[in-house]
Amino acid sequence: MDQSTALAALAALSHETRLSVFRLLVTAGPHGMAAGSIAGKLDVLPNTLSAHLAQLDRAGLIVANRDGRSIRYGADYAGMRDLMAFLMRDCCGGNAEICAPLVAIAAECDACCDEAMTQ
Repeated sequence: MDQSTALAALAALSHETRLSVFRLLVTAGPHGMAAGSIAGKLDVLPNTLSAHLAQLDRAGLIVANRDGRSIRYGADYAGMRDLMAFLMRDCCGGNAEICAPLVAIAAECDACCDEAMTQ
C-alpha cells in the first residue's frame, strides 16, 4: 500500500458514521450485510448511507456483492490488513517489545479471519 492509498483509507475512517459502518461490517464477517440492515442497525438514512458506503468502497475498505435484488456489503479484510501493515511497517525501531501487543492482536485477528473465511 502506498501513502496516498493509506491516506484515502484513513480519511474514509475519520468520519463517525463511516467508522461505525466499517466496524459493523468487520463484525458481520465475510457474508456482510444488506444496505437496509446496515441503515437500520446504525439509524442512518439510506441516501446518507449510500454516500458513506461509496467512500469506504473507493478507499478499498469494503466490497459490494449483488445478492438477488439487493447489494450486500462486507469488510474488505485484505484492504484492512494492507492498511494495518502500512501503519506498522518500520514499527518499533528495533524494539520488539513495543509492538509485541500489536503483533499478538494481529495474530488473533488472522486466526479469526481465517476461520471465518472457511465457513
